[in-house]
Amino acid sequence: MTWAATVLTLYPEMFPGPLGLSLAGRAMSEGKWSLDAVQIRDFATDKHRSVDDTPAGGGAGMVMRADILGAAVDHVLARQPQAPLLAMTPRGKPLTQDFVRELAAGLGVSILCGRFEGMDERLFEARPIIPVSIGDYVLSGGETAAIVLLDACVRLLPGVMGAASSGEEESFEGGLLEYPQYTRPNLWEGRTIPEVLRSGDHAKIAAWRKARSIEDTRLRRPDLMERHGDASGRSPSGARREDEG
Repeated sequence: MTWAATVLTLYPEMFPGPLGLSLAGRAMSEGKWSLDAVQIRDFATDKHRSVDDTPAGGGAGMVMRADILGAAVDHVLARQPQAPLLAMTPRGKPLTQDFVRELAAGLGVSILCGRFEGMDERLFEARPIIPVSIGDYVLSGGETAAIVLLDACVRLLPGVMGAASSGEEESFEGGLLEYPQYTRPNLWEGRTIPEVLRSGDHAKIAAWRKARSIEDTRLRRPDLMERHGDASGRSPSGARREDEG
């Protein structure tokens, strides 16, 4: 079954954007996944197709209205009732590789993209929406964040990456940063590829890569070491394989 993505947005022309290129674009053309961008303004009720209003209690900017968003969300939920509905917002839970794997293992996903100062909080109280954030910073809207999330999911779908192992040894797959990569030429500006990688001894290479993953994670992302205290003893698991359900 095709993995289906639906995006609710004020700017449907932003899609597929980069998702129409490279791995994701090829996978889409091959029918491994589909993308539908729905215009939120289609659910507005006035002649100006307005979707926002001034914030209650005062303040700068505008807030997306719960009634308009509610109608748009209901439309998507009716079309794709089994897909989780996410909202891209800096107030959401952090996007992690574990969550990406969970989404990629399902039937698809629906994504609501916020704009302006945010969305009326009553929408989240009234509908089964999962707020998600891709980082501790603010974007102009949720569309860019949705593209990030979809790209992360699509590359894990069966057959999208050439080899399943391509997704297994990357940063965050085993709770650690990926080991450093090298390729030819062997000598560049006085710097050589580590000798162990040229040794042909696969056991030594694997041990070196694991040690470097642990070392680099400890130095660059100590938060990951704290969060995944047993990561150094875990084997990574990531991309879904063709023989999995």
